[in-house]
Amino acid sequence: MSDKRIYIFDSTLRDGAQTQGIDFSAADKAAIAADLDGLGVDYVEGGWPGANPTDDAFFASPPKFKHARLTAFGMTRRSGRSTANDPGLKALLDPGTPAVCIVGKTHDFHVTVALGIELTDNVEMIRDSVVHAAAQDREVIFDAEHFFDGYKANPDYAMSCIRAAFDAGARWIVLCDTNGGTLPHEVEEIVREVTKQVPGDYLGIHCHDDTGNAVANSLAAVRAGVRHVQGTLNGLGERCGNANLITIIPTLMLKMGYETGISRDKLTQLTHVSHLLDERLNRAPDRGAPYVGERAFAHKGGLHVSAVEKDPRSYEHIEPELVGNQRHVVVSDQSGKSNILARFREIGLDVDSNDPKIMRLVEIVKEREFDGYAYDGAEASFELLARRALEEVPEYFNLTSFRVIDERRWNAKGDLINLSEATVKAELNGKEYMTVAEGNGPVNALDAALRKILLPHYPELQDVRLVDYKVRILTPREATGAVTRVMIESADHEGERWSTVGVSTNVIDASYNALHDAITYKLFRDRARVGGKLAGAA
Repeated sequence: MSDKRIYIFDSTLRDGAQTQGIDFSAADKAAIAADLDGLGVDYVEGGWPGANPTDDAFFASPPKFKHARLTAFGMTRRSGRSTANDPGLKALLDPGTPAVCIVGKTHDFHVTVALGIELTDNVEMIRDSVVHAAAQDREVIFDAEHFFDGYKANPDYAMSCIRAAFDAGARWIVLCDTNGGTLPHEVEEIVREVTKQVPGDYLGIHCHDDTGNAVANSLAAVRAGVRHVQGTLNGLGERCGNANLITIIPTLMLKMGYETGISRDKLTQLTHVSHLLDERLNRAPDRGAPYVGERAFAHKGGLHVSAVEKDPRSYEHIEPELVGNQRHVVVSDQSGKSNILARFREIGLDVDSNDPKIMRLVEIVKEREFDGYAYDGAEASFELLARRALEEVPEYFNLTSFRVIDERRWNAKGDLINLSEATVKAELNGKEYMTVAEGNGPVNALDAALRKILLPHYPELQDVRLVDYKVRILTPREATGAVTRVMIESADHEGERWSTVGVSTNVIDASYNALHDAITYKLFRDRARVGGKLAGAA
């Protein structure tokens, strides 16, 4: 193993789920896991099997990885239980993941007070659990909980805990700053002492951000010898969050000269992955985030602008394109073209950058994003926008008008009910149609009415279903008259998923825009016939 190789362990799906206000669905977790695997992280911690129905559903049907090792999380056997008779260990191992992360106490205070057991019993619990998991051909990662506080209080005992895990066969011993209170100089000093007993290429670091030092502490640990770094996307996590991998990864690669499982080419997807997570969580990206924020490479008019135009390196610590971001000069904005062209290549559009249609499309994308559209989380809408500009997408149907009625009333049984009814008029293959349908909400009713018209002509839509629907208020000061953005995620029986976006001051209109793109994308991808001709055919 190269001394410059750092192994990245992402715990977004577990630690990130501890963030106040965040509640992942199993579908969310599968999609985020696929993004992490595509980026090139080494380990994706899927959650804690047996702890809740969402994690159980995720592990029951996990995504297939091309690069990452799916990891299940759990704790050491309980006191008084054997490893063969401990339900927690059984739940940890049942999913059959190639790697397991076992957490155990290493601070004597927590052992005697929280667990209420003898110090030697805890060491045995650690040793037995690691031996048991390793014997089942699992790569074992031991998270040494509260290690730095434990080391400060009783270094001999903290070291006896991690030595037990190491001697028992753990591949990685991860030193955890669980309450986030350790400072960088302390981390570096303690890690250097630990490496005298456990080699650095078996050590990892797991930091929380309660003092704002999680990234700095992680980098200090790497300097001191660890070769495994744990963290989350965008620093999600309980309290103040975990170490932010979106900041750590480019710093390791571009600043410190380390290698990771992420190639330089994949590193250019970092901004996209960061923003994609925020869109999935239905929250605005941090504009000031290092490396990936909208303001990370922004330059206001004045002295800086002229200097940047002559030599961008004078006010930028890296080239923004290395992490998939872009330079933004407020007084003469020429940014965006290279980034958008790169997105075109990702969807298979190899175009001449000087084509007038492309130049206009770049401006359209900017204008629409200014109006509130977000294409980081709506790749299907972005592809349609690009292909429409190149006149590649046919008009499968034309909506003449629609009307949605919502009714809230008491029925004859005295129950309060809500009914939605949609009336749709559309033109298809030169003929006009009108239909009415009911649904359990206005969007469902609108979708049902559209399907009544479209399904006889486009059987490809039979298996399309809406799997996620998110609404974000873009102008909260406007109160109930605010501009809203709707994100719809759709899927079909082949397991394909695609996301679309709509924006309007009317949430139903925004929903229709996203729904129209979702239907159109499916028809275009499946080369549905329009007037007897294949879509995209000459």
